[in-house]
Amino acid sequence: MEDGQMVESAADATYKVTAAELRQFIERYERLEAEKKDIADQQKEIMAEAKGRGYDTKVIRKVIALRKRDKDDIAEEEAVLEMYKEALGM
Repeated sequence: MEDGQMVESAADATYKVTAAELRQFIERYERLEAEKKDIADQQKEIMAEAKGRGYDTKVIRKVIALRKRDKDDIAEEEAVLEMYKEALGM
């Protein structure tokens, strides 16, 4: 083999390995996207079931968001909200 052919052969091998690795990354990401869609569909089903039983899904979503937050942050926000409401005579 000539030096030029060896370089081209090595470049082709590197490209094939890189392409295969890239394909794996993309396929893994696509699988996660599909899983995320399935989870979102399941969450919608849960909210539809809760709504069917008479629960307010907007409030449920707020409760879920609050459960993710720190209790001190929530208390501080509520205190400021109350102060603002009092200032406005609400």
